[in-house]
Amino acid sequence: MTAFRRTLTNAADLADAGLVAHKRAQEITRVEAHYAVALTPAMAALIDPADADDPIARQFIPDARELDRHAGERDDPIGDAIKSPVAGIVHRYPDRVLLKIVSVCPVYCRFCFRREMVGPGKATALSEIELAAALDYIRAHPEIWEVILTGGDPLILSPRRVAEITSALASIPHVKILRWHSRVPAVAPERVTDDLVEALRAQAKTVYVALHANHPREMTALARSACARLIDAGIAMVSQTVLLRGVNDDADTLEGLMRAFVETRIKPYYLHHGDLAPGTAHFRTSIGEGQALMQELRRRLSGLALPTYVLDIPGAHGKVPIGPAYLTPERDGYAVRDAHGHDHAYSDGCEGPTTRDAISR
Repeated sequence: MTAFRRTLTNAADLADAGLVAHKRAQEITRVEAHYAVALTPAMAALIDPADADDPIARQFIPDARELDRHAGERDDPIGDAIKSPVAGIVHRYPDRVLLKIVSVCPVYCRFCFRREMVGPGKATALSEIELAAALDYIRAHPEIWEVILTGGDPLILSPRRVAEITSALASIPHVKILRWHSRVPAVAPERVTDDLVEALRAQAKTVYVALHANHPREMTALARSACARLIDAGIAMVSQTVLLRGVNDDADTLEGLMRAFVETRIKPYYLHHGDLAPGTAHFRTSIGEGQALMQELRRRLSGLALPTYVLDIPGAHGKVPIGPAYLTPERDGYAVRDAHGHDHAYSDGCEGPTTRDAISR
């Protein structure tokens, strides 16, 4: 495995590192003029340059197809701006908000749904005035039970800055849950220092870190150690994965990833259907393919290792589960499909309205 000393941020870096052919440099330069590029040493070391279909390279190395915009793709595919009452806040669901505190990441995913909003040339973080206004908004809305810190990647901030934000949120009585969404434990595990772990802890609050990883190779020994440092300090972890063609759109890869999460004490949370971000059509699967994969995962894995397959409805309408259906209402009960695809009759066996009556209400 090649050791890399620094983050690679442009076509010349990638070519000099031997991760792409020099003849591709011009193509990559065209992409980087529109979308940010960054590949950390931890991820660069995982790439096999001899494999044209390497799933790690596919996630991080620019592709000319990113400049092809398809019908239906949107700069803001899930409608963050529609639900943003003040800078940095997205209030899409009644009891929780996103707090987007930074617009930079340690790596830039080629399929990012916020690719038009992050990276060089964009604002790097909320200003002090903007952050104060965002915190005032949270204080003024007692229905907000959970704050989800995102961006960008919020764990790219210094431990001092993370501690300041943690302290500010922990001082709000009605906020009970802090959830930090990050790729850092996998893509830059060296950043998960004792100081960062301590900065994330909040007295009398519950803190989660949601790790974004898409392939089992990302769960290296160093990544698992970084996660262990968080979990051993009382910080719970869940996972987020994007279903990506050519990266994890097969049952063996997803099974391996979900088992790796659980072995690391991370609860699989969401498997996201690909969003309609510009230039990402080559990553997207059909919903039918995703449902078939989920059905196969249910056959192979315990419930502890199963994520929820979700679609973020374009236009700020929120996430909904879109997994396969196992229950079909019938006149006298239901047809229930088992993990092997066989249907079985089932009746509630309770007094009250019939199934058909209840559905028609």
